[in-house]
Amino acid sequence: MEAIQTWVADHKLTSIGALWASGIGASLVAYSRTRSPMKPSLRLIHARMHAQALTLAVLSGAAAHHYYHNRMPNADPNPLKAQIESEASDVTLQWELLSPF
Repeated sequence: MEAIQTWVADHKLTSIGALWASGIGASLVAYSRTRSPMKPSLRLIHARMHAQALTLAVLSGAAAHHYYHNRMPNADPNPLKAQIESEASDVTLQWELLSPF
């Protein structure tokens, strides 16, 4: 599973294009199996719309994953400790500036 994630991360445009093409193919196959009275051009339009919707959903998911993946490692696990240390360094700096020694 990790190998697939690494490959997709390295080849983003290729994987999105493959997903779009497979979405069109799957939609065309699904429409051809149901003996609907639609013309082939209308089937192709519907297949393209389904593939675009699938691609947008995957892109939105990838954007959310990228946002949260890059946001979480930089977050401080203990924000209260960081705030106390920041205030302590401010007090020390003030004392050093105001100290006559």
